[in-house]
Amino acid sequence: MERIPELDLMDDAEQAEAYAAADFSEPHEAFVRHFKTCFPDFLSGDLLDLGCGTADVIIRLARVFPEANITGIDGAQAMLEIGINDVNKEGFERRVKLYKCKIPDIDLSKKKFDAVISNSLLHHLSDPLILWQTVKLCTKPGAPIFIMDLLRPHNVELAKGLIQRYAADASPLLQKDFFNSLLAAYSVEEIRKQIKSVNLDHLYIDVVSDRHVLIWGGNHE
Repeated sequence: MERIPELDLMDDAEQAEAYAAADFSEPHEAFVRHFKTCFPDFLSGDLLDLGCGTADVIIRLARVFPEANITGIDGAQAMLEIGINDVNKEGFERRVKLYKCKIPDIDLSKKKFDAVISNSLLHHLSDPLILWQTVKLCTKPGAPIFIMDLLRPHNVELAKGLIQRYAADASPLLQKDFFNSLLAAYSVEEIRKQIKSVNLDHLYIDVVSDRHVLIWGGNHE
């Protein structure tokens, strides 16, 4: 099935509220669990989350890594407003900072972090190299790179089946967004070509569920 692009940003207030109200505990907990497994020595430092959305993953990471400082960026103000509120509720405002920023960003690319992560941003980008170039520029030598995203199903029927399996109780709006995201996701082979083009082909590519792919490793530069 050919990729069908979707909008880069989810900046509609209704979309943001639907996303925040949905139960993403299973994939988000899996994100944190995989990160700990891949990088058992990471305990502290400055971590950057590209496309942090409502910051649910960041909050989960902040609980697990109490000595880490986390910067989250997203281009959608509606998502960030929910995230900032939730970060403050958790009492993490001193260690977690969220900013509106759309990559590529010159100022961001000048900063170096002890780890760079991203969850479900890649499929939103019509030019995926923007993500990989930002990751490369913002990560210190040897620091963890950890990207998780959706995998595009082989056909529309499989995509519909995933909606029924994982979002049957979700709102129609969220089901539509999930379906569009699945169709916009990249294949393993497409991702392999992307990372090779920016000299990140040493990164591992692991299919970790029936709908998720993980790209991870250290920055060699």
